Amino acid sequence: MSEQAAKKQRLLDDLQAKILSDGVCPDLAAQATQLVFGDGNPDSDIVFIGEAPGKNEDLQGRPFVGAAGKFLDEMLQCIHLQREHIYITNIVKYRPPNNRDPLPAEKQAFLPYLQVQLEIIQPKIVVTLGRHSTNCFLPDLQISKVHGQPKRIRLAYHGRNGAQSAKHSSGDSDSAGSAAVMPVVILPLYHPAAALYNGAMRQTLLDDFVKIPAIIEQL
Repeated sequence: MSEQAAKKQRLLDDLQAKILSDGVCPDLAAQATQLVFGDGNPDSDIVFIGEAPGKNEDLQGRPFVGAAGKFLDEMLQCIHLQREHIYITNIVKYRPPNNRDPLPAEKQAFLPYLQVQLEIIQPKIVVTLGRHSTNCFLPDLQISKVHGQPKRIRLAYHGRNGAQSAKHSSGDSDSAGSAAVMPVVILPLYHPAAALYNGAMRQTLLDDFVKIPAIIEQL
């Protein structure tokens, strides 16, 4: 691990400890086995973001380790990447009961910490997996209409504990006194779990996934 990657990993470890000490979503934490923070290369150009851990992730403490994770690994191989080349996390970092969808309040509670994860890693592209992840960054767009289409946005935040907001980049410079912004490219994709047993959606996801190297090359 490079010196820069090691520094980023230390910052990520500190952030993970802060989530625990802050007591984020205590009701979720109480019924979960453990916090599932994130996994992979802290200095990666690519960050994948899902919605929340499932049963296998809750037990192992790593994101995307079940059937959907195996499918993700297969797609990574198609673009000559492995888990150690990318970073992967979820919006909500505790498993919701019975694998239900994460609640808006739960997503909102974890968003500032997700923002800091991205601030630390500084990826070139953020691949959002599924509608929950996509809508956190592109709230007014439907994944069925924007999947596979990279969107340039600016993530605005006020310090490491501030709430984040996202808006489309207009190319205009920010006025003095505005919050710091981090430009990032969002690539919305269908969630591997949703596409796993849906032939048409699976092919769409594969077609979108193989665009990733070309998109990064253009950045």
